[in-house]
Amino acid sequence: MYTISINGKAPVKTDLNLQGNKITGTLNEKAVEGDIETINANEYHLLLNNKSYNIQLIKADYIEKKLLIKINGQKYNIDVKDKYDELLHNLGLDNIAAKKVNDVKAPMPGMVLNILVEEGQLVKKGDSLLILEAMKMENILKSPADGTIKKVVATKGVAVEKNQLLIQF
Repeated sequence: MYTISINGKAPVKTDLNLQGNKITGTLNEKAVEGDIETINANEYHLLLNNKSYNIQLIKADYIEKKLLIKINGQKYNIDVKDKYDELLHNLGLDNIAAKKVNDVKAPMPGMVLNILVEEGQLVKKGDSLLILEAMKMENILKSPADGTIKKVVATKGVAVEKNQLLIQF
């Protein structure tokens, strides 16, 4: 049994079984059955309850259980949770495995072109923190986790070495 959220909307419960190219099971407690054919590594054709769907897997993060797919030309963000994710959530333990980040260090030597955050600012995972120029390329360093900026150590226009502390959380 899985729970999926599509584009952040109310979760849908699903219990689908795949045997060969045959799909059977339930989707929001409604019986479904169909066939799926692999077109290539990231494209599929699904015939489900006599309706045809062309599916393209655009991006998959199997650790976070998030997918970006295109169905008949329309993009959807999919979040998948299994019974263990639900159990951890119900016990209040779903964030226990969240990565604790204390600082961001320079991944390579370069010049700090711009600092996009300030001390005390709340950031989400993936938010841009600063721009580092290295080998004539601009690299945007992003937040590896949710957190609050404790201290910005880097200075705009100053060169940094690899592994030099830039930002503390």
